Amino acid sequence: MSENPNQPAPEPPRNQPVQPAPEKKNNGETLQKLNSPLFIWSSAIIFAVLLFFGLTLLTDKLTHESTDDAFIAGHIVSIAPRIDGQVSAVHVLDNQVVRSNDLLIEIDPSDYAITVAQKQAAAASQDANFRTVIAAYELMRAKVTTAKASALKAQADANSAESTAKKTQSDFARAQDLLKQNTISQQEYDSQLAANTKAQADLQSARENVDEETSKVDEANKQLAAVFAEKDMAFSQFNEAQTNVASARLNLSYTKIFAPCDGRVTRKQVEAGDYLQTGQQIMSIVPTEVWVVANFKESQLRKMSPGQSASVEIDALGGRKFRAHVDSVQAGSGAAFSLLPPENATGNFVKVIQRVPVKILFDDPLPADHTIGPGLSVTPSVQVSKFSVPVFVTAILAIILAIVSAIGFQKFLNRKAAA
Repeated sequence: MSENPNQPAPEPPRNQPVQPAPEKKNNGETLQKLNSPLFIWSSAIIFAVLLFFGLTLLTDKLTHESTDDAFIAGHIVSIAPRIDGQVSAVHVLDNQVVRSNDLLIEIDPSDYAITVAQKQAAAASQDANFRTVIAAYELMRAKVTTAKASALKAQADANSAESTAKKTQSDFARAQDLLKQNTISQQEYDSQLAANTKAQADLQSARENVDEETSKVDEANKQLAAVFAEKDMAFSQFNEAQTNVASARLNLSYTKIFAPCDGRVTRKQVEAGDYLQTGQQIMSIVPTEVWVVANFKESQLRKMSPGQSASVEIDALGGRKFRAHVDSVQAGSGAAFSLLPPENATGNFVKVIQRVPVKILFDDPLPADHTIGPGLSVTPSVQVSKFSVPVFVTAILAIILAIVSAIGFQKFLNRKAAA
């Protein structure tokens, strides 16, 4: 017989207990597990740690500006010879640490030593020539002095002869008067005449001697002037010879190349036996002093200024942080100083956020057991706001929030279980 589908189902017996639904039983077990102290407080600890790091990241985001477009920068000193020559010895190796004035390279000094000897011989010859000219000059000065003395003596003799001539001329005139008066004899008159004639001749001779001695003074002065000009030329040649010696010695000193500063040898491209040309780069020295060049976006520079504290993570050291500070901000974007700066006045303009180099100096010393050189990647973070939350305050706040959340979650589970 088929069952009537409209007939109601038979009621269960009244005394038989009602079995709970499996779903409600499972929910109760789940609530019981969630309400266990082990789960709640372990979750609270995890939540506190997450809160601590989250609050720290939020604080850093609000008070710091950072960029991964940054790298280590430093001076790179290029080493090049100042003379031509063959390398006789190389005293450094790749990546070797050197001190200032350490010997790096030696160039064969033979040719330059010979040049020094030649220049010294030429200088000695010019020195002897100069001394000879000086002696001749002193001799001519003595001759001028002697000629002047002779001229003065001749003038004095001429003056004496003139006085004598005047006296004899006066005596002769008086003798003529006396002869007319027959006061003196003819012999006395002849004697006065002879004396006067001799005196006049002596005066003429003295005057001619004065002219001769005066011409000798002029001649001596002209010779002295000629020797003086020769002395100047000899002195110039002597100085030129000494300069040539100094230049040759300087070139000889260039055969030894010394380190201009402390640093580490890089890109060594020279070996013993190589022939070097003047100005040929053979190696570089990277000093130990380095800094950071960080290319911040222009929108990050609103509160950035020199002197602000910063921290720098160096990738080569596994992200190890070092204290630093902002030294300066470049006056212009990096693109403006590139080899081909953009021409925004031509073509279609698309605004691109520019990056500005910021120089950051380290405050903490860098580890000596690691090589930190130009080009290494870093991540600087600059504190642009003085607002900061101490670490322990952040930790306490995270713990309090975690405890409050755990208690609230436990109460929620209790109400859920009771319902």
